Amino acid sequence: MTELPPGLWLMLGGLLLPLWPRGRPWLVVGLPLLVLYQIMGVPDGVVLTLGFLDYQLIPLRGEGAGRLFATAFALAALAGGIFALKRASTLELAAAWVYAGAAIVVTLSGDWLTLFIFWEIMAIASAVVILAGRSDRAGAAAFRYILIHLLGGVLLMAGIVGQVLTSGSLVFAPLSPAGPAQWLILAGILINVAAPPLWSWVADAYPQASPTGTVFLSAFTTKTAVFVLWMAFPGAAILIPLGLLMVWYGALYALLEDNIRRLLAYSIVSQVGYMVVAIGIGTPLALNGAAAHAFAHIIYKALLLMAAGAVIFATDRQGLSQLGGLGRAMPWTAAFATIGAFTLVALPLTSAFASKALITQAAAESQLGGVWFALTCASALAVLYVGLRLPWLVFWDRDSGLRPPEAPFNMRLAMGLLAILCLLLGVWPSLFYGLLPFSMNYQLFTAAHLVAQWQLLLFAALVFFLALPWLRSRPGLTLDLDWFYRRPGFELLYLVNRRFMQGRDYLEERLRVLLTRLMLVLSRHQGPYGELARAWPTGSMVLWVAVLLAICLIFYYL
Repeated sequence: MTELPPGLWLMLGGLLLPLWPRGRPWLVVGLPLLVLYQIMGVPDGVVLTLGFLDYQLIPLRGEGAGRLFATAFALAALAGGIFALKRASTLELAAAWVYAGAAIVVTLSGDWLTLFIFWEIMAIASAVVILAGRSDRAGAAAFRYILIHLLGGVLLMAGIVGQVLTSGSLVFAPLSPAGPAQWLILAGILINVAAPPLWSWVADAYPQASPTGTVFLSAFTTKTAVFVLWMAFPGAAILIPLGLLMVWYGALYALLEDNIRRLLAYSIVSQVGYMVVAIGIGTPLALNGAAAHAFAHIIYKALLLMAAGAVIFATDRQGLSQLGGLGRAMPWTAAFATIGAFTLVALPLTSAFASKALITQAAAESQLGGVWFALTCASALAVLYVGLRLPWLVFWDRDSGLRPPEAPFNMRLAMGLLAILCLLLGVWPSLFYGLLPFSMNYQLFTAAHLVAQWQLLLFAALVFFLALPWLRSRPGLTLDLDWFYRRPGFELLYLVNRRFMQGRDYLEERLRVLLTRLMLVLSRHQGPYGELARAWPTGSMVLWVAVLLAICLIFYYL
């Protein structure tokens, strides 16, 4: 096992892609497998150290949570690369590889400086992934996206500087929000987590990428931030209400949304909210639940976005109201989408059932009855906005008359791999739980848990079919909080710019008047007919030379 951070090899592959276009299949499949092998071989503890000024950098450190997240990222890069193999542009795939590699470096880093450098590389690479979508709105969305993430980077860097000046160390270790530096670090991380109030950037930016690019975007940024939050602020109580806001905000907006990818983007915010709540609870069981749900979410959300991407490629339509009955023409895609949707709602024998159970159990054991109830109700709501609504309206509801071709083999292969993982981790939870950072003895398949979950899901399914006429999507625009920095913000900038231009014009006019007056004065004295331009008599010149010489002699002797 090399001592270089494994993610660097993926980043190097991204830089090689434009130079070796014929090697795309080998790089897309081989590099993630190589990186996955290297991640498995990272031993516990500090592996690589470097000196920097008076500090010590730790670019590679092995620990349970980091390896778990890095493994999920490598699997997402592998499946996403297979899915995008024949459709993604070279620019998009190269940026996605740099993006994924930087995320892996962050999860295996042991100091704040290394983490920050690759955190910013992720922001730039992901913005390029959005730009590579080349849609009409991709440029504006990428610009807003990078502004939000640069704001988060500035806050994070300011906090890191304060933390280093206070502690004298760059080691990436748990903190508590007890001072300005720690609060700045927390604010910078929360922006990338998509916590309130700057949470709408996910639904604003992700759907503007290409369908293949959205798969990569869903896997890395928010989950990398979850990892950093997991490591830096376990047990921070402020995270519980923030996480609950994310859970319900994402669920309600997804319920209103017609665009498939915006719906799934809101779902990302909602599901990440579960992880934030678990980190806020902070017990070993809750932290295991956050890590497990992050791993499961990377897999099933990539699967859902792949199915949505296959539909968009086949039909060139993105609205739920424009689709229906595609299960007859795209049975494989329909089956994979259904598995992903059932995993999201934590159907027994799926991976999310194994991960969400840890979070709700941790809330119950911590005597947080209100939190447990809010998470349970949100799980039922997930059945409505994704679990049944997405696969039913796209694949099984009324016939839209569309008969598109089935997804290409490479796309079906990628979706099949992720679908198998969703089921394997749910059927064999001991394998899943063995990867978690803290050892535990949790019994998943108890009669009480299974009965309660089936009751919850069946009741939600009954509500869905009763409320189906109202749950059918209608084309329209869903206003979100990003409206405040897109429309009023634009108007404010326009007003400020107009006032600035008016002020500049006024200053330019006053300066022009002053310069004109100065030129007139100079012309009057220095012009061809001015006093200083006249010919002076020789005697006057001799007199003035004598006076100046006398003055010089006086100063010399004094």
